[in-house]
Amino acid sequence: MEKRAIFTNKWIGIAFIVPQLLLIFTFFYWPAGQAVFWAFTLQRPWGGGNDWVGLANFTAVLGDKVYWDSVARSLVFAFLSTGLSMGVGLVLALLVDRELVGHRIYRTMLVWPYAIAAPALGLAFRFMLAPNAGLISFVNHLWPGIWDPTVNGNQALAAIIFAFAWKYVGYNFIFMLAALQGIPRSLIEAGAMDGARVLRRMRDIQLPLLTPTLFFLLVLNLTDSFQDSFGIVDIMTQGGPARATNLMVYKIYFDGFKGLDYSGAAAQSIILMLLVVALTFVQFRFIERRVHYK
Repeated sequence: MEKRAIFTNKWIGIAFIVPQLLLIFTFFYWPAGQAVFWAFTLQRPWGGGNDWVGLANFTAVLGDKVYWDSVARSLVFAFLSTGLSMGVGLVLALLVDRELVGHRIYRTMLVWPYAIAAPALGLAFRFMLAPNAGLISFVNHLWPGIWDPTVNGNQALAAIIFAFAWKYVGYNFIFMLAALQGIPRSLIEAGAMDGARVLRRMRDIQLPLLTPTLFFLLVLNLTDSFQDSFGIVDIMTQGGPARATNLMVYKIYFDGFKGLDYSGAAAQSIILMLLVVALTFVQFRFIERRVHYK
């Protein structure tokens, strides 16, 4: 017979729910509501309130070529950083799962990068990849101008992609290793007894059973790449050179807080939200079909 817990005092449940509702309202619903309000209104030149303008802010944003350039760069950044971080995380998880020499040491060390705050990470990579310091300075001395992200937009974009991917390698590694260790060893041993070598067992046994975890990480990595890249971009490149790293989230900040175009920035934030929702829908609609849950 199933036993169910019943609370006779409803105020206990309300006492537990109210703090959570206050947090959600304060840090999610209220800011989101303000963004929607600003997106459909325009502040009067000398203050005194906002005027309703309907879709005028969205029309202005979508008609701006600079904005579409930021969308394209954001998509390139999202897919390349996600692919790099998940690929490296998968390789490292497979190596640790094989229990190679020293696996206990780097199993612990690989988790640390994710604990580093994005601004601190951006500052570290800004110095490490500086064209006039350290190893890069020596390389530039041998081949003058081969690396200079301060003037080369493609190199600047590559720098922030590498920094962001490095941060999320540890995050992906944790989930992938946990999923690999959840695979029954009897399946791996049965494949070995059938004559399948290591790479064949990885491809035909482990990777298909990892697809739920890979799909989960794909959704999270793509979503985070559109939202959590601000700190790295702001510290490393500040959107430059020549807007080469002016991603959507950074453009929202720049237009809103530096350009004081609050309505345009609010419209951009809503478009960013819709883009993330659309990408998530596409992933669940088409990619999830290839996921093996059993």
